[in-house]
Amino acid sequence: MSQPGNIFKHKRAMVIDDSRIDRFVAERIIKRSFFAEEVLPMESATAALAYLQAIENTDELPEVIFLDIRMPVMDGFGFLENYDTLSDKVKRNCIIAMISSSADASDHMRARSSQYVACFMEKPLDKEKLDQYFIEP
Repeated sequence: MSQPGNIFKHKRAMVIDDSRIDRFVAERIIKRSFFAEEVLPMESATAALAYLQAIENTDELPEVIFLDIRMPVMDGFGFLENYDTLSDKVKRNCIIAMISSSADASDHMRARSSQYVACFMEKPLDKEKLDQYFIEP
């Protein structure tokens, strides 16, 4: 969570989405909503996994990961399968929010059944959804 005097809820968030426009929109919403001070945009699940693996023993981990379902090469579910192999530190420190424009009910159920997915959010990301799913105690 944020430090005293810091207006941001989180230090760092990661957005994993193959769509450049969706990454841009998510980054703008996250910053304008003071949700996270820094946004790490990743254009693929494989790039995100490599990045997380490279920093897993640092204090640079994102606190929240916004993960798209539909992506080429490796989709969001493939990311979750590989995420399981990362260190416990990563899994303890990162909250995953699955985001998608998919209307497929099986996608919703599959996302919600993952032990790593805290919530499922429909695109586009907006301040109201951030407030709804990430209410501070």
